Amino acid sequence: MVLLGCVLASSSVLAQEGSSYGRAQGWSALAADTVGVGNTAVFGQAGWPGLSLAVLRGTLPDLDLGGRFSFNYGQEGLVEIVEPGLKFQGYARLKLLQLDQVALAATFQPGLFFYFHEGSDDVGLTLPVALVVGVPVGSALMVNVGLDVPFHVYFGGDGGAVVPILVGGGLEYFIDRNLAVTAHVRMGPSLVQGSGRGLGGDSAYFTLETLLGVAVRL
Repeated sequence: MVLLGCVLASSSVLAQEGSSYGRAQGWSALAADTVGVGNTAVFGQAGWPGLSLAVLRGTLPDLDLGGRFSFNYGQEGLVEIVEPGLKFQGYARLKLLQLDQVALAATFQPGLFFYFHEGSDDVGLTLPVALVVGVPVGSALMVNVGLDVPFHVYFGGDGGAVVPILVGGGLEYFIDRNLAVTAHVRMGPSLVQGSGRGLGGDSAYFTLETLLGVAVRL
């Protein structure tokens, strides 16, 4: 709530500075503006914890649906564990609020993940939810701040639940109306219940996401 309040306050200041602040290009890959009914956006990211490619399709004015594929070398963003893995996820983004200079959206990306260790593998279910606030700065730049809870569960005898609580921000710079470069940072603790592979039970581990990317609206 404090995070959202700060963003709302900053957006109010921007609005008072004049009409030079618009709604960027009217869509976003990482923030709250949907891609538009009938439009498709493709965006890739690379950094820590890995590489990903996502597709979003505008199905309703305030709803995008799609999917994401990821190859990770950092297990769910945990800085302590460097292991290869694959993730297959659905992707939904719902715009909840649109004001003059700020928009709020919720995202949900359910799916499965597989991490490959010497002698054994991890399989699990991921159910990440997030809130993201987007603030356009002129026509070329979209700023966002967000709260992510990428909850996931490991199956099997070494299984258990992990509840990351991540906060951070991001940028989208529009080179033209349908092409943007992006930056995304989230960090915070992952609260572990049980004994997922390489993790001690009932502990907290530092988790980091820091990614650069490119987004194209087709």
